[in-house]
Amino acid sequence: MGELKIELTRRSALFGAAGAAAAAGLAATGVAHAAAEKQGALFQPVSRYGVGDMELTTLLDGAVPVGDPQKTFGMNVDADTFGEASENNFIPADNFKAFFTPTVINTGNELVLFDTGVGEGGRPARGNMRAALESAGYTPDQVDIVVLTHMHPDHIGGLMEGGAPAFPNARYVTGQAEFDFWSGMDPEANGVTQLMAKNVTPLADNMTFLGDGDSVVPGITAMQAFGHTPGHMTYMIESGGQQLLLAADLANHYVWSLGYPDWEVRFDMDKEAAALTRRRVLNMLASEKIPFVGYHMPFPAVGFVETDGDGFKYVAESYQLSL
Repeated sequence: MGELKIELTRRSALFGAAGAAAAAGLAATGVAHAAAEKQGALFQPVSRYGVGDMELTTLLDGAVPVGDPQKTFGMNVDADTFGEASENNFIPADNFKAFFTPTVINTGNELVLFDTGVGEGGRPARGNMRAALESAGYTPDQVDIVVLTHMHPDHIGGLMEGGAPAFPNARYVTGQAEFDFWSGMDPEANGVTQLMAKNVTPLADNMTFLGDGDSVVPGITAMQAFGHTPGHMTYMIESGGQQLLLAADLANHYVWSLGYPDWEVRFDMDKEAAALTRRRVLNMLASEKIPFVGYHMPFPAVGFVETDGDGFKYVAESYQLSL
């Protein structure tokens, strides 16, 4: 047999030595350290931004997987249209993740909380707004004002804890039309009226009622956005020449509602009015390049809107509000 000549480069020799050392170490210990337990999905509970002189923090109340999305979104389009829109946006058509995102704004003079999440009955997947608030560096007793954009359970559920107000030093603000609609119904009529009677009505004596154009505090202005509910309100934040819209439930999904504003959403009480409101507000956001917080947008729920043909496209915030 002829002589076999082997040439080693410096790099291959080094890698060979390292591999040999690693193998020797494993042989000596008999343990492989690659089998660490998987930890599952990880969400940060808060995200903070600046709007002029104000500090805005979104709070993750929870995120839950939901099946059969077309039972909720795009109810007036066929399955092929729904599937094509989903595929074009890189999301499955048979399930989705729903996010719930209250927002707290520190104006420098007041701490203002917008909506309160699902509440203590929703844990562990939801109902974590208190924990998120504390992660943001605040305690419930520091909240000066609680603003309710509308009365759906995932917005008013966290008002009470253990039968007592969750924010003991706060006063409350909501739209006049919204309060009047729900309070005018039999408290036992449905789940919303039952929860309102339990969580909202006891606080009514400490509640201020707003209409379109009224101010919560200087720099925070109510803007009607009826349709999702009869008195659904959004709020424009203005400070230092900057603006941001707290859009609440204007659009309940970043593709199937925001992207296609005429698609019907199960939770919109007046579907025609909701679609008209979506188009009006999304056109304003896109044309004026105003960022917004959407309660059900993918957390951290802050982004922009751009026009896309006859619809719109959600553009997540990257760093624009943290420079």
